[in-house]
Amino acid sequence: MVKLFFSYSHKDEELRNELETHLALLKRQGVISSWHDRRITAGSDLGKTISAELESAQIILLLVSAHFLASDYCFEKEMTRALEKHNDGSAIVIPVILHPCDWHSAPFGHLRATPTDGKPVSMYANQHEAFAIVAKDVREAAEAFRRREASPHEVAESASDVVPSSVERSSNLRIKRKFDDHERDAFLEDAYEYIARYFEGSLEELAARNSQIKTRFKRLSETSFAAFIYDKGERVAQCTVWYGSETFGSRGIAYSHSGELQRNSFNESLSVVDDGYTLQLKPLGLQTFGDRREGALSQQGAAEYYWSLFIRPLQD
Repeated sequence: MVKLFFSYSHKDEELRNELETHLALLKRQGVISSWHDRRITAGSDLGKTISAELESAQIILLLVSAHFLASDYCFEKEMTRALEKHNDGSAIVIPVILHPCDWHSAPFGHLRATPTDGKPVSMYANQHEAFAIVAKDVREAAEAFRRREASPHEVAESASDVVPSSVERSSNLRIKRKFDDHERDAFLEDAYEYIARYFEGSLEELAARNSQIKTRFKRLSETSFAAFIYDKGERVAQCTVWYGSETFGSRGIAYSHSGELQRNSFNESLSVVDDGYTLQLKPLGLQTFGDRREGALSQQGAAEYYWSLFIRPLQD
């Protein structure tokens, strides 16, 4: 049985719990055992216990987010030691990308991340799909580690694929590329689903925090949704968001202050653009806040932009 260690920020604990659920079958089958710091019993020395578990781990999952990169303990202690173990062949380090962040320039940026192509878990329309990919990758890593342990010769061969920690390299390794229509369409669909989840979750949280507020989130179709806010029973905000229609010659994600789906008019639209490195979303610019005009946005930035349009009547 291969021992697995979770290195993560407590701010990402909910996603860690969900991942652990997806790894349950591997535990039942005796492929892995897992450990994280919530298993530390009262009265135990935190630092010594974590260090001991990390030293004995054979697979180390780095649950990567901006919170993880900002954590001194995760970054300087756990990640540093994890990479040392990876480089000496005593463990396999797997970066699991939870949220969009600048992880490519981190010390583990040369490692193959999961889910596929390092696409963040939070960017999947169905996060269970992302965690299923992670679980499959963990299974393969566990099997590879067991084969490595069973054959010293394979250990020597696999060590030749490891980048030595003493090798200096630039973090500036990006090169420009062209994005095809399939990639743009997939990005647009993922962005729409992210915005839909963002609105649904934000509406739930808004109602939970304000007793006089009630909300509704309604899927109108596979490519459209409507959102409503009520203050003491009176509708004070509404919108419809949809994608796939032609908007000024460009397929995009449209926003309307109407609560009904009317594809012939909208108040704002987002289209897919790129800078040669990443795909982003560019507002048409029909909505402005004073002199402020939005530039190209990430999926999260686009969701927040549309949410700010939606909630503005309650904040003016």
